[in-house]
Amino acid sequence: MAGFKALRTERLLLRDLESGDAEAFFGYKRLPEATQYQHWRPQTLEEIERFIGKMQGIQPGAPGEWLQLAVCLKDSSVMVGDIGLHFLPGEDRQAEIGYTISPAHQRKGYATEAVGAAVNYLFNKLDKHRVYGSVDPRNAPSIAVLEHLGFRKEGHFRQAVFMDGKWQDDCIYAILSREWNRFGG
Repeated sequence: MAGFKALRTERLLLRDLESGDAEAFFGYKRLPEATQYQHWRPQTLEEIERFIGKMQGIQPGAPGEWLQLAVCLKDSSVMVGDIGLHFLPGEDRQAEIGYTISPAHQRKGYATEAVGAAVNYLFNKLDKHRVYGSVDPRNAPSIAVLEHLGFRKEGHFRQAVFMDGKWQDDCIYAILSREWNRFGG
């Protein structure tokens, strides 16, 4: 995909999803513990393959699109998760972020490292003003990642998301560019 360059951190590589990622991607996306707080729960490998194919044509910053990236270990290329960047329609200075780390690779700091790199990219390469994440208030590990990176809770919305046949609460955590730069991003 033209326009996106891989992001490297101390231990990770964030890059475009590739067709060869399908099995690893599906391997954790089909696990309830990986997607219990997410809307998209792929049911088949073919669904994952179609999703990866759709990602091939998305440009960073394209309004209304999600750009999903693979999160891989830099030294072995093993895919440990994914991170999504949502470029809001009609609003070119804000972006939403979402992420999943495979349960086999959680509790190692990979989410914080990957999200930090993605937020840095959004602010310093794509000139975003505000980045936010929508989080289920029961998802304490995800909230901890955002708070550790300097995001603040902007709101708690009661029964705002319909998922799994019932209404769920939703929290919004956000950070501004000027706060990120002060935080050390």
